Order: sequence, then C-alpha cells, then structure tokens
Amino acid sequence: MTDWSTAQIPDQSARTALVTGANSGIGLETVRELARRGASVILACRNADRARAALQDVDTSLSGDHAELSVELVDIGVQASVRALADRVATRYDRLDLLINNAGIMAVPRSLTVDGIESQLATNHLGHFQLTALLLPLLEAAPAARVVSVSSLAHRAGGFDFADMTLAGPGAYNPMSAYRRSKLANLLFAHELQRRLSTAGSSTISVAAHPGLTETRLATGGQRPLWWRTLRPVIGRILQSPAIGALPTLRAATDPSVSGSQYYGPGKLKEMTGPPVLVTSNPAGHDQELARRLWAWSEQATGLTFL
Repeated sequence: MTDWSTAQIPDQSARTALVTGANSGIGLETVRELARRGASVILACRNADRARAALQDVDTSLSGDHAELSVELVDIGVQASVRALADRVATRYDRLDLLINNAGIMAVPRSLTVDGIESQLATNHLGHFQLTALLLPLLEAAPAARVVSVSSLAHRAGGFDFADMTLAGPGAYNPMSAYRRSKLANLLFAHELQRRLSTAGSSTISVAAHPGLTETRLATGGQRPLWWRTLRPVIGRILQSPAIGALPTLRAATDPSVSGSQYYGPGKLKEMTGPPVLVTSNPAGHDQELARRLWAWSEQATGLTFL
C-alpha cells in the first residue's frame, strides 16, 4: 500500500500504548491518532508542564472523545528514571500492547549522563533498550504486542567504535556523528530484538520507522552543521509537518500486515517525504555481529539481561 494514511488505522479500543517523547513533534501526533482510534495512551515525557500542555492539546483536538490519556514523567537518558517509570507502569497495568520508543535528542554538545553514558546514545538508544527490557513482561502479556523503534535517515552514516563509546578521544566527538550513531543503534536494536523474540517463540514483534524530513523541535535544536544552515531555506520547502512525519510510526504500530523486523519510512524523494512504505536500512543496520556487540554492550551498561 503506497497511499497509507491515518484512515487505515484500525480500531485501537482496549489497547494500551506507551509513547516516549510524547509532548511534541511526531510523538504528540502519534498519541493523538492512537487516542483518536480508542487506545489508552501513556505519554512518557521529561517536562511536566509540556506534558500537561500536550495532554490538553490532544483532549481539545479530539473534543474529549477518546480513551484514557495519562502522563508519566521520565528522563529516558537516566537509568534510575527509566526504572522508576517501568515500576509505575507495571503497578498500574497488567499488559501493554504498544511500546513506541520515540524520544530523542539531536546534535547536542558532548556530555555524559549521570550513568557515564554519552548523552545522545543514552537517550536515543540505551534508555529505550532498558525500558523495553523492563516492560517486556507486560508486552508478553498482550496477545500481539509491538515495539516500535524510531530511527532516522541519519543512520546511513552511523558507525561504532566500541573502544571509545563515550567518544572521549581527541576529535572523537562530532554532534551529528554521535546522532547518526544513535540512530543506527535504533535499527540494530530493532532487528536484534526481533531475532531474539522469534527465537523465544514470542508473539511480540519489533519493528522500526523513520519520519523522513520532518519539522520538529528535535530538528531545530542542537548544533547544526554548516551544510544544514546553508541549505535550510531550501530544505524548508519539503519539510513535512509532524502529523505527516508520524505516519511511518503509526503504520508500523497499527497496520495488521506488518511483520517483525520491518522498517517503514516515507515513500517519496529518497524517503524524505510522502506516505509511509516499507523501506530498507543500510547494510550496517542489518549487520548481525554489530547488533550482537551493541546488545552485549547495552546489557553491560544497564546491568540488564533479557531474551
């Protein structure tokens, strides 16, 4: 299907979804459409004021005609915060149908989290690895749960040096290179998670999506490289709205025909714009040895072993 739209989203009544980074951009639009179709949605956000504003935004736009919406605060890059979120969700719910790992930061100056992890890798990948591990029992309790990892076209230029994961070496840190690495990590995680779920005989599936070129707060923050600042007036003409950019995530999350390990993105202009279609990552995104090494590093970094 090359003309997929929100009209194709099936009824989501009796389903519960958790969306990280839910207060703005494609996360907020994902929440809106899932709620419109009747899902109960947990908005996992870092900032309480923005989370409340997002909740009001969705409630107003849908005239209150939706299932339950709730807010859970989390700093996805801080392991103690992720553990606390998972504990609260496990207390309130007995199953989880959708986990949408969407939160992210982009091209920020180098810093380490309180756990000693480079911040972009911690926020965009490791926190979601940890959250998925901790919520897996709730996902397994649902009849056909899905984990959606939101990647980016930027993954194509990503790479790993496992000898310097904090990028502390001379000249090792570049804001965009670190972002690309984290987005490659999203795809490696999505594919490796599916391999392990399949081996375990699980009915839960792991899929991935990317929004193409979308105008979000993520895309306007951070340290923009010279090429971006130069081309921004031109790129601005094809930037999609968050509502359109959320379509690949929504299709990955809800289309009944989706299979594990599939990857969805815009279908036009080299995956930069257009309705969501099945796309393919670069060869590194399918590198099973690289995925296994990243998984092992992630287990060590979080102290969690699963699947």
